[in-house]
Amino acid sequence: MRIILTGSLGNIGKPLTRLLVQRGHHITVISSKVERVSDIRNLGAVAAIGSIQDLDFLRETFNGADAVYLMEAWEGIGSLFDNKIDFLAEFKKIAQNYVTAVQQSGVKKIIHLSSVGAHSDQGNGSLLVHYHVEQILKTLPEDVSIKLMRPVGFFSNLYRSLLTIQSQGAIIQSYGGDRKEPWVSPYDIAATIADEMEKSFNGRTVHYMASDEVSPNEIAAALGQSIGNPDLEWKVIPGEDLLDQMLSAGVNEWIAKGMVAMQQSQGDGSLYEDFYANKPTLGKVKLADFAGEFAQSITNSI
Repeated sequence: MRIILTGSLGNIGKPLTRLLVQRGHHITVISSKVERVSDIRNLGAVAAIGSIQDLDFLRETFNGADAVYLMEAWEGIGSLFDNKIDFLAEFKKIAQNYVTAVQQSGVKKIIHLSSVGAHSDQGNGSLLVHYHVEQILKTLPEDVSIKLMRPVGFFSNLYRSLLTIQSQGAIIQSYGGDRKEPWVSPYDIAATIADEMEKSFNGRTVHYMASDEVSPNEIAAALGQSIGNPDLEWKVIPGEDLLDQMLSAGVNEWIAKGMVAMQQSQGDGSLYEDFYANKPTLGKVKLADFAGEFAQSITNSI
């Protein structure tokens, strides 16, 4: 198949590109950075350099494709520290670009990277953007088949706590404890998308993705053990305090408030209600695997 991948060579894009090329597909990777060209070519794919905010570029790149993998990246829109950005509006614009480019290019098969929480416009914090993107994609004609892939929280997001792990010996969030919640590895996401891309599907379907089910305290224990800090804790602070810390650091106000709201829904489990109603088979990468990767990353950075 001739497949177009948005998302460049990120945590998902790189392993996804590698898998699909190995399976004999003709892959074009969209990236906004010309310096990515050699890396894309080294994986056996074709580079298409341009912006997903450029409708003409998208339409031309999508033309003749058998399938397209669509995603939106926060970083591709702008800095999370820029209070001038309306992230919800920008996500909607990209989604509408996708809709127009798909219609005008004749693509009939789409796999879209969405998120847990996209099933509702309530109680999901900043994940609300994914609900709206899904709704916009669903305005495509019925002969365009769409598979909505909804991963849960990424293990790799835990790298964002590296500073407080090193300075305070803690992962600091506004929820925690022993309630288990689903987590996913980008490698399992890539493997699942590669498999689904090769399947025949029609209409609009949803596929959740997760690798393991562990609690915040179990994560702290596993990561602490892996880096030689058995006292590492998952520290819970009031949501108001977390919000104040993010705003003081200059985080976009909508993002900061959305993060606190999302963590509230993680803490009470409501974020995962639809996930558990449609629970998938768990992937291969477990917490212990990620803990080893986490420790190795720290060692390599020293």
